[in-house]
Amino acid sequence: MRLRDIREDHDYTQKYIADLLFIKQNTYSQYENGQRQIPLSFLMKLAVIYDTSTDYILGLTDEKTPYPRSIAFNGQELP
Repeated sequence: MRLRDIREDHDYTQKYIADLLFIKQNTYSQYENGQRQIPLSFLMKLAVIYDTSTDYILGLTDEKTPYPRSIAFNGQELP
């Protein structure tokens, strides 16, 4: 996965992203290192935070541009 590269491209710290997801920094670190699977809800939030697609985060495409968003998350538009 590309989480570390994407995060560093945005000049974000692990702590900053973990705070946005309401998790501990070491949990986010485990996501980056492949030691723990990312819950789908967090993957969706990360795609919004990084302005990319889940496919790009997962390494399924090299296209960074996100798809047009047409979903709601918990009854609200994703930020």
